[in-house]
Amino acid sequence: MTRLQVALVLALLVSALVLVQTSYESRRLFAELDRSRNELTRLDAEYKRLEAERQGQATHLRVEKMAREKLGMRTVTPAVTHVVADQAAAPATGAKR
Repeated sequence: MTRLQVALVLALLVSALVLVQTSYESRRLFAELDRSRNELTRLDAEYKRLEAERQGQATHLRVEKMAREKLGMRTVTPAVTHVVADQAAAPATGAKR
């Protein structure tokens, strides 16, 4: 065998090893991409579920019910309204005009 043939055989072996390594890396990256897409789908579904739950928790009727039950709040009526006069805002008597 001549030197050229030996060099070509070595180049062929090196390129075959590089091809195998590249194929392996490509498969590994594709599997990781697939796992990431599955995780994205799962997280998106969980986000939508949590968003629907949040919207359900924040309805006007539920907030009003919680205010009545836990905070003891009630609807404002004239019977429970107290008017307080602010003395500082009232005009001073005897002031010159």
